[in-house]
Amino acid sequence: MSFELGDPVPAFTLDDTEGTAHAVPADPAPPATVLVVTCNHCPYVIAWNSRLRAVAEDYAPRDVRVLAINANDAARYPADSPAAMARFVSDQNWPIPYLYDESQDVARALDARVTPHVYVLDAEHRLRYRGAPDADHGDPSQDARYLRDALDAVLDGGEPAIADTRARGCSVKWKG
Repeated sequence: MSFELGDPVPAFTLDDTEGTAHAVPADPAPPATVLVVTCNHCPYVIAWNSRLRAVAEDYAPRDVRVLAINANDAARYPADSPAAMARFVSDQNWPIPYLYDESQDVARALDARVTPHVYVLDAEHRLRYRGAPDADHGDPSQDARYLRDALDAVLDGGEPAIADTRARGCSVKWKG
């Protein structure tokens, strides 16, 4: 089963680094939700983190919900363990709830391939964008343009001009 444009998001609840549960879909529904399958150690994630943070901060006044989800196998990649996630949130004063998908069920349901893999959901929790934050992790001037354009379109009640891009990054570190 794959998660395609226009599909409702598979329902899930995951805890963040503080132990707070976050349910998707949310009730009441925000006007848009961004899900980012991510991790701590990937150089692509590290390069895009400041842009993702800026999106979360810039769109917070418009009630956009942003959630980061780490599904990497922490046994093989201790840099992505829940303890390392909590240190990252604390050290960076990270404004995005950072959820741990220990079973990897959520990442599989989203059909995540790499970190970061970005998804934009509309107010009805339907997939409207998936892919990379922007065209080049090495160019900060890109400013998460794909993500911002998708959010602007969804918030304005329309469809993103670009709805599906190739996610680029490190492979999700699957168990087994």
